[in-house]
Amino acid sequence: MLLSSLLRRSGAPDAEVSVLFIGDRAMRSLNRTWRGIDRTTDVLSFSQREGRFPLIQPQLLGDIVISLPQAERQARNAGHAVSWEINCLLVHGLLHLLGYDHEKNAADAAIMQRRERLLLSRTGR
Repeated sequence: MLLSSLLRRSGAPDAEVSVLFIGDRAMRSLNRTWRGIDRTTDVLSFSQREGRFPLIQPQLLGDIVISLPQAERQARNAGHAVSWEINCLLVHGLLHLLGYDHEKNAADAAIMQRRERLLLSRTGR
């Protein structure tokens, strides 16, 4: 329900997104393979709208992969529920699929962070 609501609020109500929950070892492998960073991370997004044929299936937005152990650690460290952490990671991953990028520069990071807060504020924490 949360993801479909987020898609509507983001202007992509008919988009399809897959979500995969994995362990740290698998996440580390994905992070190493696709980003060249040899450690686990909390969330990765894989867009289906990039590359050579981005419009073959325009409703396919992409994949969000979440490390459940990392989400659990982050929730514990932040003092909130794992479900809230997963919501945060879903929002973050979805925004990446929608083209937001916090790693380019500080201005883009601020834009993405504002959008994250806006979407999370509407989830009813």
